[in-house]
Formats: sequence, C-alpha cells, structure tokens
Amino acid sequence: MAAGSISSEKIDLLIYGPVRPILENGFSDHFIVHKAETHGDLERLTPAIREKIRGVAVTYHTVRADKGSLSQLPKIEMVASFGVGYDHVDAKYAAEHGIIVTNTPDVLTEEVADVAMGLLISTLREFIKADRYVRSGLWQTQNYPLSVGSLRDRKVGIVGMGRIGQAIARRLDASLVPVVYHSRNPSKDVSYKHYPDLIEMAKAVDTLMVIVPGGASTNKMINAEVLKALGPRGVLVNVARGSVVDEPALVQALKSGTILAAGLDVFAAEPTVPDELKTMQNVVLLPHIGSASVVTRNAMDQLVVDNLKSWFSGKAPLTPVAETPFKGR
Repeated sequence: MAAGSISSEKIDLLIYGPVRPILENGFSDHFIVHKAETHGDLERLTPAIREKIRGVAVTYHTVRADKGSLSQLPKIEMVASFGVGYDHVDAKYAAEHGIIVTNTPDVLTEEVADVAMGLLISTLREFIKADRYVRSGLWQTQNYPLSVGSLRDRKVGIVGMGRIGQAIARRLDASLVPVVYHSRNPSKDVSYKHYPDLIEMAKAVDTLMVIVPGGASTNKMINAEVLKALGPRGVLVNVARGSVVDEPALVQALKSGTILAAGLDVFAAEPTVPDELKTMQNVVLLPHIGSASVVTRNAMDQLVVDNLKSWFSGKAPLTPVAETPFKGR
C-alpha cells in the first residue's frame, strides 16, 4: 500500500460530484482543489491536471469512481467517498492498484434509522393519506377511517444487520416489536434470531426492512419470490439502494395484493420513479432523504475531508472500507 507522502509541494485533489461548502472550503492552502461535477467534467480536465491528482472526494453516488475514471488518474492514492454505501466506487480495482478507499459510516447511522422507522410508521398508519384528508376539508364533514396497518401486530425482519440495521432494531425494541434478521453471516453483536435463508424469514414475518449495501451481490435480492413469501399483510420498507429491489416485481406485487404496502426512500433509476408507484395509495415515496438533514450531511462531508487530510498528513485513513488492504503506517 502506497503511503501518502508529506512534502512542501501542494497536493492536487479532485472534488468529483456535487460541490458543497465544507468540501470546497475544508482544505488548507497545502492543497490545490479541482472540481468535476459530472463524468463529462472529469473527461474535460486536461491530461496535465489528471496526472497530478492524488486524492479524490466522491461527493455523491450519482458519479462513479469506476475503473474507467480511476485509471485516468495515474498518481491517485485515495478515494474518499461520501455515504456509507460505496457501490459507485470500484473498491476491488482500487485495492488491486494500491488505492485507499474510505466511506462515511457511523455519522449517519442514527439519522437513517430515524427515517427508516418514520417511513415504516407512515406507511402502516397512512400518515400521508391522513394529511391530505385534513387539507381537503373532509374532516369537517366526516370522521377519518381507521388505518388498516399498525405496529402493534407486526413482526419485522431486517435484511442486513450492520450499524444501521442494529440502530433500526433498537428503535423497534423500544416500540415492543419483535425483530429477526437475515444476513450472509450471523452478527456477533446481536441476540435477534438469524435467518440464513431470506425466503424463510419472509415467510416468518409480515414486514421487511431493507438496509444492505448495493452492488452485484444484492442486486434484486428482494424479488417476486420474496414478496410472495411475505404475503398479503406484507409491508416492504427500503432505505438501502433501489437496486436491491426488483422494482417491476414490486409494482406487480402491490397491484395484485401479493403484499399490502411499501415505503420507499430509494429507487432503481433515481430520480426517476415509476409512474405506477406514484399513483398507488398504499405506497409512501421519499426522495432518497435517509441521511438528508443539514447536521448529518455536514458531518458526512467533514468526514470525507478528514479522511483525505489524515492520509496526506502521513496518518492512517480514518474509515477505510473492507476491501482496502490497509495495515497501518
């Protein structure tokens, strides 16, 4: 693993993706900051600039730090990615070429878990429908009908039991809701029942909350078979990546009554959302806002900056991803 060197020379960095104040202003005069909001902007950087760039801040998952992008930067040492998920970064290619990759875990855990819990309750208790009812004036002439859904008679299966999954489970514990989970391997940190088989867990619960990384290994893992196993009382909440759910299969399951409802913060082709989902009354749709509060996004941006500054001051990266073969320095 190549070490970030310390010298009096200024270090060239690239902000790749949307530029925000903490990222733009977070580096001292020891750095020269270049910007490329899109892949096209990256392609338009001169060869002389690309050859000098040693660190990249990838500021959102809408840009991809894939082999094609990283291979254009011959001196790159680190990719500091914004977000806990990093399926938009080719971490395997980076590891093979001695490039450090970091993400921003922990600082967004509680925020995303809050949104997941709020989305679950909003979906079950039909809060969006109730809000529209009040605004329409109908409440002045008739009583609002009872909601079909409730947390009180639910059993939740969490798909993924990492930091955020555990934070969601704590909230469900406080709400007196039984929790089980599915993951490739049992987590040593929890006592909830582990289901190695997703279909078997879907049969055993009536609610699925999805919080696994994106990428090839989880692509469309919530498919028609899983939704059928979940059943007609089933509710799906996805705060992971849109790619994790087979979107056409979900639309069909909702239309046919195979499952009852869904709460979605993420979609397969963001910001495009299928028109069929938009017309359904048994679906709550959010614009990928799991971590989207000022305080949490600022903390995420700061961690991107701090990872780069730590590496280029001769210290260890703060939050390297699993694929990064960093052994210390």
